[in-house]
Amino acid sequence: MIVNKTDILLGLQWGDEGKGKLVDVLTPQYDIIARFQGGPNAGHTLEFEGTKHVLHTIPSGIFHSTVMNLVGNGVVIDPVIFAKEIAGLREKNVDVAGRMVISRKAHIILPTHRLLDRASEASKGSGKIGSTLKGIGPCYMDKTGRNGMRVGDLLDEQFQEKYALLKAKHLQLIQGFGVSDIYTDNELNEMEEAFMSGVNVLKGLHIVDSEHYLNQALKDGKRVLAEGAQGSLLDIDFGSYPFVTSSNTIAAGACTGLGIAPSRVGEVIGIFKAYCTRVGSGPFPTELENEIGEQMRQTGREFGSTTGRARRCGWLDLPALRYACMINGVTQLIMMKADVLSDFEQLEICTHYLFEGKKIDYLPYDIAPDKVQPIYQTVKGWHCDLTQLRKESEFPAELSSYITFIENALEVPITVVSVGPDRMQTIDRKV
Repeated sequence: MIVNKTDILLGLQWGDEGKGKLVDVLTPQYDIIARFQGGPNAGHTLEFEGTKHVLHTIPSGIFHSTVMNLVGNGVVIDPVIFAKEIAGLREKNVDVAGRMVISRKAHIILPTHRLLDRASEASKGSGKIGSTLKGIGPCYMDKTGRNGMRVGDLLDEQFQEKYALLKAKHLQLIQGFGVSDIYTDNELNEMEEAFMSGVNVLKGLHIVDSEHYLNQALKDGKRVLAEGAQGSLLDIDFGSYPFVTSSNTIAAGACTGLGIAPSRVGEVIGIFKAYCTRVGSGPFPTELENEIGEQMRQTGREFGSTTGRARRCGWLDLPALRYACMINGVTQLIMMKADVLSDFEQLEICTHYLFEGKKIDYLPYDIAPDKVQPIYQTVKGWHCDLTQLRKESEFPAELSSYITFIENALEVPITVVSVGPDRMQTIDRKV
């Protein structure tokens, strides 16, 4: 029997690479879009027909009527945010219930998870990791600590008892952080009211044993695309720890986050920006804390779609990108936001690091500023508007050279180049 394989699409930097747009563009090639990790701190932005749409938990194929969207067991769900997201889609006449299924094994973010997150960050003082304070880290901690609540528990007759026990444990933990004014009783009551309302919305959706659902779909010849959230450099094991997220954002996370075997993985599609950005704290070797970085930020609209926080900006980092390609087994690359660099006559590309006095071309254990200094190569910019281009033959020579330089350095083909936020501004180089 020939069984289809699952393609994986994921980010190769510190998130915000443009995964939502590309999933939306690629969706017509698939039957199922399956989100495999992360929580509502992710913000996948899609733009088409002059309207911008931001998704947080729901897979980015939801706007296509012929595709089923699956929220996998590796995802953590906040019922409040999820319900708001569903309501917003229904206002746009999207048949959410008919286009989406949810894993019974996905974990649930409780109101007290958010309070725990708040207390933990407050206790760190200047050592904050830059959490989005959405309760995702504490939820994953309960998951690995074998205390968590899952979607399946919402349907259990003992749900209220389980909820009360976990809530009491969380409130006790919050006291242990030794910080004051984290919440008021009235605030918690309001959070719980919204939570229970969201739970009712979740219970009304199609809940499945997602591992069986997906593997049967592959046997039936269905085409599946696994959608990652955040970026590879935020992976809990392989990212810039401790300034990372709480899940495995790399390709291997699709196997555990969906219940598919490694032998069922097909293409691994890695997305990167033509430059780099990062939100929150953590090392960033090529960061530009000057007018060039600010120009990138303003031109690229580099503000978090979930938090609104300004993103830190810098030049493309090839050692970091090479590392991400390696740990993911990337088979093809997609370069996003080439149009943002159109304002610059010259571009810098970080080709190596100076690490402890030695020139290296790989990502070391510690990339703190006092350990790593970027080594750049200057290349000529295209310095022209790319947003009206619709085929590769229209590329300026400098853009083609930039693409070739990256392909040669990474030994992976760049198959798609994005020159703007809209679906139509996506150029397939395989044609």
